Amino acid sequence: MSKKTVKLPKIDESELTPLVIQLVEIVQQQSEQIQTLRDEIAILKGNKPKPKIKPSGMETGNSGNKPNNKPRNTTQRKKTADLDIHEKKIIPAKNPPAGSVFKGYKRFVVQGLVIESHNIEYQLERWQTPNGRYVDAILPENVSCHFSPTIISFILYQYHQCHVTQPLLLEQLREYGVDISSGQLNRLLVDDHERFDEEKNALLPAGLAVSSYINVDDTGARHQGKTGVCTHIGNPWFAWFESTDSKSRINFLHLLQAGHQDYRINEEALAYMQAQKLPQKPFNQLLADMQAFSDKTLWEAHLKKLGIDHTRHKRIATEGALIGGLVERGLNPDLVIVSDDAGQFNVLLHALCWVHAERLIHKLIPCGEEQREALASTRSQIWGFYADLKAYKALPDEEKKLTLTQRFDEIFTQKTDYVTLNLALNRLHKNKRELLLVLNRPDIPLHNNLSESDIREYAKRRKVSGSTRSDTGRKRRDTFISLKKTCRKLGISFWQYLQDRVEKVNAIPRFSELIRQRAANPA
Repeated sequence: MSKKTVKLPKIDESELTPLVIQLVEIVQQQSEQIQTLRDEIAILKGNKPKPKIKPSGMETGNSGNKPNNKPRNTTQRKKTADLDIHEKKIIPAKNPPAGSVFKGYKRFVVQGLVIESHNIEYQLERWQTPNGRYVDAILPENVSCHFSPTIISFILYQYHQCHVTQPLLLEQLREYGVDISSGQLNRLLVDDHERFDEEKNALLPAGLAVSSYINVDDTGARHQGKTGVCTHIGNPWFAWFESTDSKSRINFLHLLQAGHQDYRINEEALAYMQAQKLPQKPFNQLLADMQAFSDKTLWEAHLKKLGIDHTRHKRIATEGALIGGLVERGLNPDLVIVSDDAGQFNVLLHALCWVHAERLIHKLIPCGEEQREALASTRSQIWGFYADLKAYKALPDEEKKLTLTQRFDEIFTQKTDYVTLNLALNRLHKNKRELLLVLNRPDIPLHNNLSESDIREYAKRRKVSGSTRSDTGRKRRDTFISLKKTCRKLGISFWQYLQDRVEKVNAIPRFSELIRQRAANPA
């Protein structure tokens, strides 16, 4: 049954008796109450209530809801002042009146692009030596195939930056006059990009070496028809992606090792094993034989030799040995890992995202006015506390630290008439150490939005192209999304970066160097 909106008829002033006025007010009140009930029903169903549309500013003389009293900026730059002018055309005036005096030219700049095929035929000199052999001239260093560096850069940019699929990209190139097959296009996207892989692989060691914290997250990444995962590690200086078949804690620790496989039993490893409650017998066996192992095979042979074959015991021992290897290799043991509370990231110093934590409260559906008021009051307290944490980050103070700790306990141990809310608060209170790590480390963020934003790029690519089929294709996808995101963080044009690397100019410094420079001068 469709809803019909009944509007009140226009009432003439002569008909506005006290009784009519009272009836109109009652109708308006009932209309507001009905809309309120509709909004509540929509919220209970998980839908959005009727939006509150602000009145237009047309009648007030401006397009916004607030009067624009700001003075016009008379010092704005001329938009075309810094443009390179490639061609100048003089346009004569039509039939100026007799006696007119020439006063120069009025400047009018039109921006444009030249999109057309540009083919070069290299005629390589060939000489025959006295002994009958031939000596041929060598192609320029930046020419690696039958397609120019500009075309290769364009293909990489369209595919990785603009998310253009291969069929559409093939059609686009052919319409531009490029004679290219689907196989050639695929090879240009996938093959001979080892130098990009090397630069991507250097991002993580450089980032970990200079960072006090990292944001982490993962998302699904099907490969060859099987379930996989892509993990993101980054912060404001870099972004690094790697696709694997597992999302375990061991897998994450392997990723942090950035290509190495170091297992070491040291103090950090033993401390982790104790915190994870490794039984005393296997703990003593590992303590009595503290060694280092250079790969997985040697480590697993050592566990077998000690008789540590229980699945849980092997997992804890392996995680501890990997942490020991990381610290031994130079990883900062005070590195903070900010996550959304996924268990595989709970290593070293772990901090939780407040946005994800509050989401546990936000998604509750109250039943009745009392529960609704309790939920609204609690959420207001949490976001007020969050605002005070932000203020603390800007200006840390020991007295504020103590006050905030006490307020945290008060908020998350309170008892309301809403049992489900109490359970959610209790669950968050158990995460007190991770949620309040910022009181000891004001340099870390309060949320994981950076990682959420970075990894959304991968999710978009997954929706456009689906899963990867070849191992090389998966590797290239991780490489170019890492480099593209790092370009944005470092303020470098991805297009200019691709041109620089494909043409082998290398005028842009390597990203690992730029990350270290940014860390040394964070301003």
